[in-house]
Amino acid sequence: MSGTVDIMVNSARWRAQPRAKRTIRAAIDAAAAATRRKNFEVSVMLTHDRAIRVLNHEWRGFDKATNVLSFPAAQAPGQGNGAKQPLLGDIVIAYETLAREAKAEHKAFLHHLSHLAVHGFLHLIGYDHVMSRQAETMEALERKILARLGIADPYADAERPHA
Repeated sequence: MSGTVDIMVNSARWRAQPRAKRTIRAAIDAAAAATRRKNFEVSVMLTHDRAIRVLNHEWRGFDKATNVLSFPAAQAPGQGNGAKQPLLGDIVIAYETLAREAKAEHKAFLHHLSHLAVHGFLHLIGYDHVMSRQAETMEALERKILARLGIADPYADAERPHA
């Protein structure tokens, strides 16, 4: 893949997952290939619940921690046309929420991390899940990408679609 994925670790808890960076890069590369994205840059911050709660409150108005947030970059003049590596935006992932969800849903930590990285990437390129039809489209693409990585359908045991 010809994209750049910059990863910053902002929480010591991530040290317990030495394969996290490699997992994120593989997931984003798979998402980029599936969506035919080349020559892009994505920034990923691996953080903790406290930090993501502040971001979630500041940017979305929800005063609670969440698993992943995506912040698409505004397109600068020339980006997308001739820029060599357009910045797609930033993805922030919280360790504690990810770990809690993986345990509760009986998923491998790194598989759930892959799912959140793919989910965040898809948000950066314009996918959303506000409406049912959008959610179905986004989830189908997530399933396809994760299957290419050998990861089971993350929605298989869900009672209702992601929203």
